[in-house]
Amino acid sequence: MAAQVPEMRQYKVDRPGNMLDGLKLVTVPRPSESIGKKEVLVEFVAAGINPADYKMIEMGLASRAMVSYPMIPGMDFSGRAVAVGSDVPDIKAGDNVIGRIDPRQPGGSLSEYVVAPYDGIAALPKDVSLYQAGATATAALTAYQTIAPYVKAGDKVFINGGSGGTGTFGIQIAKALGCHVTVTCSTSKIPQCKELGADEIIDYKTTNVIAKLEEMGKVFAVAVDNVGNSPPDLFAAANHYLLPDGHFKFVGGHVNFASAKSLVPKAFLPSFLGGSKHKFEVFFTKNSHEDLAQIAQWMGEGKVKTVVDSVFGFDEVPEAYKKLKEGSSMGKIVIHIKKE
Repeated sequence: MAAQVPEMRQYKVDRPGNMLDGLKLVTVPRPSESIGKKEVLVEFVAAGINPADYKMIEMGLASRAMVSYPMIPGMDFSGRAVAVGSDVPDIKAGDNVIGRIDPRQPGGSLSEYVVAPYDGIAALPKDVSLYQAGATATAALTAYQTIAPYVKAGDKVFINGGSGGTGTFGIQIAKALGCHVTVTCSTSKIPQCKELGADEIIDYKTTNVIAKLEEMGKVFAVAVDNVGNSPPDLFAAANHYLLPDGHFKFVGGHVNFASAKSLVPKAFLPSFLGGSKHKFEVFFTKNSHEDLAQIAQWMGEGKVKTVVDSVFGFDEVPEAYKKLKEGSSMGKIVIHIKKE
């Protein structure tokens, strides 16, 4: 009698279109423990969801140029290493791990097991909650990679959108690097941003953000825009608040017509014709074992934590994406896949 193949559950999307219409929970064979030399087989405990999960699928036919179908959505995960490739130097079977699946790969984090490449995974200190760490990697990597390469201790950082997933990590990572941090957020989210370490907060509900930045002067080493179209002239005004060698990093959000109207000439015209002296730098998150290991270390030291907006069970993933699409989350939405 043939041995029974172990099974697992995972979410799958068969084709581009409305993600919630195509999202299905299915049972499939579990991956084998015979893995590549630079891979780790992980049993997931928790996962995080991000807007990019559904935005890529909902691009329609254009999404087929970036990902093959059927595909498993989700990027962020935490869990336990079940099997480890022979060339993985610092993770062993049984270790708690944190990681990120490249969204261009068909195997995502909304699954009970996955084989993860080494560059997207790191060991996690035992005293860090796997439930908290599950929604960390993408937002924390984005915050780290938009700030760390461009600052030194004592520099000033501006974060537009300090209360979302990437913003909450941006505050903590900038502080861990020894920087002074100014953020924007709404009135109700000021206490949370203060608790995370923001030194100065601009309430966009009551304050003209551009005027306030211009009042501060050319002091910021880096500006990270997590919002996009609010305020619409943020990049256009960069010459007034960024240092001459400062960086403007556009992470995401929406760019409407009003924003584009002021952005395009500033971004593409030379400065003597009215263009900005700074580059409009569109950012794309990259997997990096070294960056994840630093983030994991800070989590173990208590310098960085995941701000959790809400928690859903593995059977409630569609409801979790409905919540994410509302766009009002304070921090991250976490999926509990298994018991910690």
